[in-house]
Amino acid sequence: MERFNQLILDEAYQDYLNKNEACEKTRVFCKHNKEHFLDVARLCYIISLESGYYIPKEIIYTCAFLHDIGRWQEYMSNIPHEEASCKLAHPLLQKYHFNSEEQQVILEGILEHRRGADEGLGKIMYKSDKLSRRCYNCTAKMECYWPAENKNMDIIY
Repeated sequence: MERFNQLILDEAYQDYLNKNEACEKTRVFCKHNKEHFLDVARLCYIISLESGYYIPKEIIYTCAFLHDIGRWQEYMSNIPHEEASCKLAHPLLQKYHFNSEEQQVILEGILEHRRGADEGLGKIMYKSDKLSRRCYNCTAKMECYWPAENKNMDIIY
């Protein structure tokens, strides 16, 4: 987890989080911050183990903490945030010495976290991202665009 812990302290990474925070300052719905990233990472790790994927923890946490870093670009320039996040994540992965195979897995997980995948990290990132939403405790659930049947009203993990 050494590379992961270095990456999340990176100045550029922190700048992306600050931009997300500024864009979501008045947002009443779920935010895209470290709390969300940690929820996604922990869910993803549990689901990975339960599903028999056994994806290394550092890969899962890195993907989870990078998957929404480009959200501010969606707000400001209407660029799909999974594409923006993937583009912003790539130099960070290189800087912290993730090898090409690790980079590919992480970048695919970022890209697939919104549309899902048939297997692997993209599949569990999609599921974890959805399950991380605390609808059961949300003050804005009545205004939320999620259909009632998709809202997380029970804790599963």
